[in-house]
Amino acid sequence: MQQLDFNLPEVDKEQTREAVERALEKYRMYALQESLDRLPTMTADYSLMPRSNTGTTSDSTAVVALANVSYEQERARFLKMVTEGVNRLSARERAIIVLGYLKDEPLYDYQIYSELNLSERQFYRLKASAFYKLAFILKVHVYK
Repeated sequence: MQQLDFNLPEVDKEQTREAVERALEKYRMYALQESLDRLPTMTADYSLMPRSNTGTTSDSTAVVALANVSYEQERARFLKMVTEGVNRLSARERAIIVLGYLKDEPLYDYQIYSELNLSERQFYRLKASAFYKLAFILKVHVYK
């Protein structure tokens, strides 16, 4: 009987960690945004050049509205993806990510492991595990 051999690509731990941190920072920034400041222009655009007839009209309100809708959809999709990803982690891993990255005022590592009654070694092992899982859940993992 022949044994199957799997040659899985090796994950670049440092770049993957950085990618997860960027995604969590993006989540925190998106979560802070209540409304968008994109407003349509209300003044006429004057030019000395005669207008050419392209068959389309320039409606700044519609352009801004479409941009806002697509941005809000992307924002909502990203927030949902990260929230669901974090909820798939174990309770301790989730607590580490929420306390360290998703709160308005994130805590330092030593504050988190003190609050969760973890040794420093346990904390960093759980944090690394959480980052590894999140990297694949969020599809931000980087291979060597």
